[in-house]
Amino acid sequence: MSRIVFICLAAILTDALTWAQVNVEPNTALLNQGDRTELLCRYGRAINYCRIEIPGEPKVLNLSPEWSKTPGFAYFGGGLTAGHCGVSIERVKASNNGQVKCSLGVEGEELEGVIDLVVAMRPEQPIIELLSKPNREGYFNEGTEFNARCSVSKGRPPANITWYIDNMPANKRTTPLEYLTTTDNNVELTTTVGEIQWHLSAEDSNRKLVCRSHHQTDRESLPPQEAAYIINVRYAPVHQPDAAVYGLYLEHTAIVNITIRASPQPKIEWSIDGAVVGQGRTDGRYSAYEPQYLGNDEYNVTLAIAGLTLEDTTKIYNLRASNELGLTDYKVRISSSSKPPSSSLDVAAIVGIVVAVAVLVLVVLLIVFARATGRWCFGGATLNTDIGPDSEAQIHPEFNDDEELDGRDNGDEHIDTTQQSEEATPPVTDKLEAQKKADLKKSAAATAAAVIAAGNGSQHNLNGLEAPKPPNTSV
Repeated sequence: MSRIVFICLAAILTDALTWAQVNVEPNTALLNQGDRTELLCRYGRAINYCRIEIPGEPKVLNLSPEWSKTPGFAYFGGGLTAGHCGVSIERVKASNNGQVKCSLGVEGEELEGVIDLVVAMRPEQPIIELLSKPNREGYFNEGTEFNARCSVSKGRPPANITWYIDNMPANKRTTPLEYLTTTDNNVELTTTVGEIQWHLSAEDSNRKLVCRSHHQTDRESLPPQEAAYIINVRYAPVHQPDAAVYGLYLEHTAIVNITIRASPQPKIEWSIDGAVVGQGRTDGRYSAYEPQYLGNDEYNVTLAIAGLTLEDTTKIYNLRASNELGLTDYKVRISSSSKPPSSSLDVAAIVGIVVAVAVLVLVVLLIVFARATGRWCFGGATLNTDIGPDSEAQIHPEFNDDEELDGRDNGDEHIDTTQQSEEATPPVTDKLEAQKKADLKKSAAATAAAVIAAGNGSQHNLNGLEAPKPPNTSV
């Protein structure tokens, strides 16, 4: 029973607290100047009156669904009987920034609710301050630690800062943003500060460093504000791989051009076979021109060779560029070819080579298979299956076994014409070796037969000389 009483008391207390509480929507409103907004305070029971106080407005607004006499402000909500006390602001002003208070009359007492109204104010233009100073001409030397600070002042809410180099996010070391609050004409505003630093290289010269602010007030018609600084770096001539110039004509004046980067402008001299030609000078058939500035720290360097010979295309032309920060040597080769030799095969050539190799392998496999099995062009060949380590080749099966060789000596070759008995065919894996031996013995037999035929035709050498011996072809 006591438990039931406790639950009932808790429900009554919760209901009483709910009635006594004023809920607001939203808790915080972040707006730009000129925006329209609706602010609402709600109570769990019907209310008798609705009064709203807005910062920057001289009068307290007494609002109801039926009556409003302040231009630009109107009642908002479902009615007093629903416990709603709200206001619709047609155009928010900067002076409206602060706490909006709503007062609700409920059964002889007054309840209040508070809504934070933040009216954004666009910050001032970002400013970049150099913490590391350049020389009098506005240049930094290569390797110098560059340090800059960006400030975005008087924003509400605070602005955010992003660093860019040539419209790409700067992948450099940056410090956490700092927020400094100031009061201007009773208005609280915030300044955002951030720093960036890194060691400069030749690639940083003529690049644009950008500090861009991002704020609540940014719109498509009002893009983020930014500040920019062009970085100027002095450095020695930049090293580059050996250069090659193609398409020059023999027996004509050849113009050799290469491009180098340096800051400040470099001095030039060419070395050819021990001869040194400085810029603006001529030595024999060689003329060196003054460097021509192309922009972005790039210079065109030209060497003219009168009456180009084939020997000239075999030489290496050494170029030395120097300025107050150092010197760099370059090697230049020239050629009368129209284009450089291809350093790699294209896809079609690679595919052709692969197909050709595959076809060749297939042909070899087919030949080996045909010869091993006696097919196709090897179909007429029979394998001599009685060949052993001590056997000899048969010669001319058309000779009868009872024919004699008239007692003639056949040199070192002994020919056995006895009919051999046929044995079982050896395995296929032994056929190739047997075939090779059979071919050799057939060649020997043919040679011996030719000698015998010659001997039978002449009966003997007419001059009483002994017939020449055939070569020893025994296996």
